[in-house]
Amino acid sequence: MFLGPSNTTGKVDDAFIFIVVSSVILLAAVTICMVVFLAKYNRKKHPRPEQVKESILLEVIWTVIPTILVMFMFYFGWVDFEYIRNPPEDAMTVHVTARQWSWLFEYDNRKESDVLNVPMGRPVKLLMTSADVVHCLFIPAYRIKEDCVPGMTTHLWFTANESGTYDIFCTEYCGVGHSHMRSKVVVMRPEDFAAWRRSPPGNTVADPGPKLLQSKGCLGCHSLDGTPKVGPTFKDLLGRKETVIIAGGEKNITVDGAFIREHILQPRSATVKGFPPVMPTIPMTEEELTAIVAYLETVK
Repeated sequence: MFLGPSNTTGKVDDAFIFIVVSSVILLAAVTICMVVFLAKYNRKKHPRPEQVKESILLEVIWTVIPTILVMFMFYFGWVDFEYIRNPPEDAMTVHVTARQWSWLFEYDNRKESDVLNVPMGRPVKLLMTSADVVHCLFIPAYRIKEDCVPGMTTHLWFTANESGTYDIFCTEYCGVGHSHMRSKVVVMRPEDFAAWRRSPPGNTVADPGPKLLQSKGCLGCHSLDGTPKVGPTFKDLLGRKETVIIAGGEKNITVDGAFIREHILQPRSATVKGFPPVMPTIPMTEEELTAIVAYLETVK
């Protein structure tokens, strides 16, 4: 059995390889029979057609053998499906929230991250939901994916066999920023993961801005380094002159705290020219708005 970077990789690949090899063998057998029949029963050798007598043995062979093969494929697939769909009871739980267009991973100690950090060799169960539309979490290296549905909790599980970094994609078209909805699985040695899990978050109560941008999904559409994404970058945002579309007309403004507050609470009231009007309404308290505006003033 091929193991691969996770326990699920080998399960899926073994079933896939078995089905492909079986299909190739059957294709070769059918093709050989066609060539033989064309050579043996062509019109030049048999200008007058003859009645062919049925063969009970042949009927049994081409009925029983494919039936056995298909049932074996079903059994193979069902056993692997049961394994992949039922996580062990001691699996570490990570809550996943998908939103346009970012991922948020929350651990049982309330630690949050926009990448999925997991320990090598320990089962991990993902409990997944969506904050807006249907998304689909796909880890290609692990051969697993599952929809994230608003108002529902779905699940996936895996055990990472090898340390490293692996891609996460959304494979359910979820809007204009769908192609940007990417993240990573970071597999650590158990001791490194334990140290990461115990470490304090990268921001404090005195500076909650980065945590809010992450948890509210802002960084899925806006960058901090000057790179335009689905929306304009946050770098040097305050004080920057922008052209916005308001009520179908254009207006030149200087971005300030008041504009940011209004745009968060009523995102369709004005749209920065050159970017699609796709920002969803994000519920925020006055304290959260104040913290975000204060943090954006420091992003230079």
